Amino acid sequence: MLNKIIEFSIKNKLIIGLFIVALIGYGSYEITKLPIDAVPDITDNQVQVITTVPSLGAPDVERLITFPIEQANSNIPGLKEIRSFSRFGLSLITIVFDDDVDIYWARQQVTERLKLAEEQIPQGLGSPELAPVTTGLGEIYQYIIRAKNGYETKYDATELRTIQDWIVRRQLLGVKGVADVSSFGGKLKQYEVAVDANKLKSYGITINDIFNALEQNNGNTGGAYIEKKSTVLYIRSEGLIKNLDDIKNIVVKNTENGTPLLISNVADVRIGSAVRYGGMTYNDEGEAAGAVVMMLKDGNSSDVIKNVKERITQIEKTLPEGVAIEPFLDRTKMVNNAIGTVARNLMEGALIVIFVLVLFLGNFRAGFLVASVIPLAMLFAVIMMNLFGVSGNLMSLGALDFGLIVDGAVIIVEAVMHSLTQSKKFGQIARINQSEMDIEVIHSASRMMNSAVFGQIIILIVYLPIFSLEGIEGKMFKPMAQTVAFALLGAFILSLTYIPMMSALFLSKKVAHKKNFSDRMMETLENAHQKYLSKILKYPKTIVGSVIVLFFISIFIFSRMGGEFIPSLEEGDFAVETRVLTGSNIAVTEEACLKAAHILLAKFPEVEKVIGKIGSGEIPTDPMPMEAADLMIILKDKSEWTSAHTFPELAEKMGEALQDIPGATYGFQYPVQMRFNELMTGSKQDVSCKIFGENLDTLAKYAQKLGDIVGHTDGAKDIYVESITGLPQVIIQYKRNIMAQYGLNIEDINKVVNTAFAGQSSGQVFEDEKRFDLVVRLAGEKRKELEDVQNLLIPTSQGTQIPLYQVADVEIKESVNQIQRDDAKRRIIVGFNVRGRDVQSIVTELQGKVDKNLKLPTGYFVKYGGSFE
Repeated sequence: MLNKIIEFSIKNKLIIGLFIVALIGYGSYEITKLPIDAVPDITDNQVQVITTVPSLGAPDVERLITFPIEQANSNIPGLKEIRSFSRFGLSLITIVFDDDVDIYWARQQVTERLKLAEEQIPQGLGSPELAPVTTGLGEIYQYIIRAKNGYETKYDATELRTIQDWIVRRQLLGVKGVADVSSFGGKLKQYEVAVDANKLKSYGITINDIFNALEQNNGNTGGAYIEKKSTVLYIRSEGLIKNLDDIKNIVVKNTENGTPLLISNVADVRIGSAVRYGGMTYNDEGEAAGAVVMMLKDGNSSDVIKNVKERITQIEKTLPEGVAIEPFLDRTKMVNNAIGTVARNLMEGALIVIFVLVLFLGNFRAGFLVASVIPLAMLFAVIMMNLFGVSGNLMSLGALDFGLIVDGAVIIVEAVMHSLTQSKKFGQIARINQSEMDIEVIHSASRMMNSAVFGQIIILIVYLPIFSLEGIEGKMFKPMAQTVAFALLGAFILSLTYIPMMSALFLSKKVAHKKNFSDRMMETLENAHQKYLSKILKYPKTIVGSVIVLFFISIFIFSRMGGEFIPSLEEGDFAVETRVLTGSNIAVTEEACLKAAHILLAKFPEVEKVIGKIGSGEIPTDPMPMEAADLMIILKDKSEWTSAHTFPELAEKMGEALQDIPGATYGFQYPVQMRFNELMTGSKQDVSCKIFGENLDTLAKYAQKLGDIVGHTDGAKDIYVESITGLPQVIIQYKRNIMAQYGLNIEDINKVVNTAFAGQSSGQVFEDEKRFDLVVRLAGEKRKELEDVQNLLIPTSQGTQIPLYQVADVEIKESVNQIQRDDAKRRIIVGFNVRGRDVQSIVTELQGKVDKNLKLPTGYFVKYGGSFE
């Protein structure tokens, strides 16, 4: 069969030539369609469910929101695991599916079960929503919106956020391949009715009266139409609130003397902002607004980034004067670094292969003919990569070995050359004609084709175990094996068709051959080989024994080498996990970010800019509390560095410089690496030690002990012990017997408390297409002290108002900060990054220390995750 293909190729050179031209043309086109990224997307196949509940603490969020959703989704076919995160005001549930489950089918199943879960969630406590269809590699473009120099006083944080939400975000959502845009930082504009508690008391009205008045005076309606002769006139009322004056003039009630009591008589009506759970800083200058652009799952990041940049260019023309959009994390940088490394290595490898081929074959034509298989096999591989959905990245393209690709071609070309120069059948003929050349190539190629085929089959067998890998390992390494297999398949086809045809056409037809440098070199090597081989064969036992000894030595060395999943990819920038004391407000975290930025910009010329992302964004897929931030350190090109030569060295020096900031901790990682860790294991660190158990206080106690053990382990850096308790909270505990005396129920009191301090939306105010919530809450000066909560007036059924402290104990207590669960089991994390050691050895050492020094109660256990897992 193979011999017939070779014979056909040589006798039908035009057909094979057209085939090669088609391969070059179509392959070049497919290169433009190949998805390009830095690394394979190893994120689990997952659906995230987000529920925002500003009025509930972590235990109530877990009990009332998280648990029902977990239970409702626990029996979906193809389910792998469920992870959940509950903290004040937020429930985030990550539902992980097997890799072969269609993500849109999975989302449909989750959506159907959310309807069942909502029946168990008390009314008014939030509505569960699905996060965008994106992955760990989905955050492809991040930017800030800030006022240009000279315009700082014109645009405050509220105006910058409004520009982001209603100008920038709306236009970016229309970009092909964008799943969503999560706004970050700034202040969300609201129309605020800040109620004066003293005036409420003096006029004998409640905050609920204010809320009801606003709700009843903000709406349009219609009255069908009236007929006037042969036409109709549609009836439409315009009662929507348009501005602050409209709000001020709304009547709450009429006094005893008939005078209307207006909103403006009891409240300050103004432009305010929503309660903040996140923020953003720019360098050491102050607050900014911004966003994260999320790419659809399985999108082509290069194309999507290109589309986003083009749209940003258009958006910039529509921005108000003095406002700038400035990207700070652009996946293009990481992709270019990775692909640049691959391209450089491939080019160097190709040049080395060509040099070796020419050197050992001793013939320029033969060397370049064999080398031409490299680009042609690459084009074939690209076509197959697109066909099977394999992206071009560091793993897939970096695995190509040109020496393997040209193996079959070398065997055939060398056989043809040897046959021409060493055969005696041509006698004294100096040169053969084309037909004789064709016959000689057919004979030589057919004779050696079996050797070439078996050689390439053996190479492919080496990669077969990789195809059996599943999960994260499969996602990381299968593209490598697939790309090599595609390239070898292409090289095999070319060895059967292209190489014999081109050998017959372009190799020299001269039979006479003078020895050249390559011939003399090969003779020398062959003679040396024969000489030493003959000597070695006299001592078979010694040789076999030496090989066995070397084998066991290599096994011993290998067992002590340690290991890690993959080497860290230098992404070009740092993501620094920043933490301040539990319970700190946004202002404290902002101050820590600004101080860190000031130090980094002053001491390290490598730093281009520093962006602080505090707390959670509008789409809280990364649910950080207010006392946490991701500090994005954007670095200049490595050629411009002066403070250090490597990323670990620079991270070490920066970490030492930031130790001068009191009350804050900083952990250095790369942005995508951090996001991968978080989405795959729920922790941002390289290694996460999870303690599972029931009681939160017990978990916190043993986590501190485990943290101490980690701290005494060489190579463990940026140690983080999750804080799940110790959050100061104002706790209201009702006195039911006294409530009964006043005819009060808990629901009514909860509504007053929630409206007064969290604020309740009584409707919306429209500004053309923009819409903003109309919120009722107590004035800011009455929402600062414990006494403000204790003295909150509660209306009774008798028409009087009493302070809250009469029907409840109001105290400041330490309570639960956050609760995380894996497969419905509570757990706490002790995480750390690894520097100066491999992950395998440090975890092995840590496991030994934990088994020896940490005795957990019955039912409690430790599990190790992160990149180690």
